[in-house]
Amino acid sequence: MASHSPAAHRKTPALPRPRQTTRAALTVVLASAASVSLLGESAVADPQAPAASVSEVKAQVADLYRQAETATEQYNGAKEEADAARAAVDGLQDELARKTARLNATRDAIGALAAAQYRTGSLDPSVQLALSSTPDTYLERAGMLSRLDAQTAAALARLSAEQRDVTRTHDAAGEKLDALASAQARLAARKKTVQSKLRAAQALLDRLTAAQRAAVEASDGPASAPSAATRASDRTPLDGTGSGSGSTPAPPVAAPSSRAAQAVAFAYRAIGLPYVWGATGPNSYDCSGLTQAAWKSAGVSLPRTTYTQINAGTRVSKSQLQPGDLVFFYSGISHVGLYIGNGQMIHAPHPGAPVRIAPISEMPFAGATRPS
Repeated sequence: MASHSPAAHRKTPALPRPRQTTRAALTVVLASAASVSLLGESAVADPQAPAASVSEVKAQVADLYRQAETATEQYNGAKEEADAARAAVDGLQDELARKTARLNATRDAIGALAAAQYRTGSLDPSVQLALSSTPDTYLERAGMLSRLDAQTAAALARLSAEQRDVTRTHDAAGEKLDALASAQARLAARKKTVQSKLRAAQALLDRLTAAQRAAVEASDGPASAPSAATRASDRTPLDGTGSGSGSTPAPPVAAPSSRAAQAVAFAYRAIGLPYVWGATGPNSYDCSGLTQAAWKSAGVSLPRTTYTQINAGTRVSKSQLQPGDLVFFYSGISHVGLYIGNGQMIHAPHPGAPVRIAPISEMPFAGATRPS
């Protein structure tokens, strides 16, 4: 670990943003594809292996995307930890610099007091009296010496306290630096996992012909979204305020509160924006990034990850769902969408599939919560 001395105080550099991985549609029909390795860094065809069926390839790619999404949520959590640790390190290093400056000022003051005592207190008081023209002069000098002694004692006590304080702050900064290093290591590991899963899925998808790709786009389900050209004119307003110039479709069911209505309206305006893992907007989102941004536009702060968002609010059953509720899927709580009524949600599905409306029945339901 680097030295934590005040002289070496520097802001910790920001982590590099993850490189965007090429995405393609999730549900892909592959008429005749060689089997591939799905869990390694790359997928390599085995010429001796039998061709995979359409349903097998579709299931394999879907499973890879689910694994990538689980790792993405873990990445999001690790990034949140790293950001918090970095902020703590910066704060402690600034505090250490201020306290060290005060300590140095106290040392300088003690040096000045010591010099003054040497100049005025080196002679015996009786000699000073003999050399004084009057007793009043002696008494004045004796009083000054007494005051200097009291000031020195107070300064020494202050110096000791400040030294202990600097040591404690230095140690705390060191602990936070260690925590930051650990969080950064977890962040790098999660990023590697996400990219590995996405590369494996992409290797499958790259074997498609243009005709096969065109054939499967319809089988991935309707996006329930405007076209890219139509949606482009409405992207700029999604800056976190939730306000926009584009028209927002009316939800199928009225939201129970103004805040829920605002969150739902924000999600509608995000329809058509691309899924990008780790993204929180305004031009792309992952699943939890979208729900966090939607409720932020309504003045409600949600945690960053799916597995923390499910505890941010009141738990509700599937039969009690209302527009604005967060709906979670899979046993690991690895996916989330924003409920809009009539069994539908708006969510950021996976790479290659933009933010869209979808039925909540298309994935295994794991729970729901109502932010407040």
